[in-house]
Amino acid sequence: MADERPIAARLAAVLTPLALLTAGVLALRAAWRSFRAQIASNSAILNETLPVHSAWWRDHAKVPGEVLYVALGDSAAQGIGASRPDHSYVGVLARDIRATTARSVRVVNLSVSGATVELAVRDQLPKLAKFRPDVMTVAIGANDIAKWDEAGFERGIREIFATLPPHALVANLPFFYFPWHERKVLVANRIIREVAEEHGLTVVPLHHETRYQSVRRMFTHFAMDWFHPNDHGYGVWADAFRPSLIASLVARFPAQTDLPPAPSVDAVTEAVTDPGTNAATDAVTAARTT
Repeated sequence: MADERPIAARLAAVLTPLALLTAGVLALRAAWRSFRAQIASNSAILNETLPVHSAWWRDHAKVPGEVLYVALGDSAAQGIGASRPDHSYVGVLARDIRATTARSVRVVNLSVSGATVELAVRDQLPKLAKFRPDVMTVAIGANDIAKWDEAGFERGIREIFATLPPHALVANLPFFYFPWHERKVLVANRIIREVAEEHGLTVVPLHHETRYQSVRRMFTHFAMDWFHPNDHGYGVWADAFRPSLIASLVARFPAQTDLPPAPSVDAVTEAVTDPGTNAATDAVTAARTT
């Protein structure tokens, strides 16, 4: 039986769903543009913390300690996205070192926000040559994924790993969620694993730990820019390092008895701004550098 409805009614029956679909697509596009604009705004806010974190770590590098911990890396080591710099994984691991060894810790954080493997070779390795770290962590390469260059990445990783002490802990790249990024991360992590094996270095499973958090981590473990970890996210990064770190510390630092406890974070912070600590700082710095 032929459709006896008026032509206008038949057109409306066809066009209404199409109009609704078009409106939905336009609404999604508008929402996506708004989301990206908000992310850009939030990223700009976090960028303002870059010099604050950098200055914080420079100041704390002057605090003397019995154990020298040196970190190489990028903005994650700086703690961008954390509520305060020492809530980065570097700060969390420094507290683990104090608790495990019962010794005071000097933290020299050579990381630079935005660093790629190439920039770490250029800017951080020359500074590393001045130190003989007792503990060392390296987490670099996440910023290489955006402009992926497999040959350049491997060349830089080889140069970095060749300079590290045998007890250094190197992290593979974290989980990137999106398949087009993960394909490059898979290659990067293979390179890290193979070069680390050549130099006898321990690779900590950062990719596994961050992937294990699954999708829920996207809503609870990231800072406002949806790229850098927040305090919870940095706790996961520290979890990746902790088993290998503790095992290394127990093996290399015999337990001390009848000693006063290592200084708290608050005590160390006070020491940074106490003019009376300058002489001690200078003396320890001279003894720990080449």
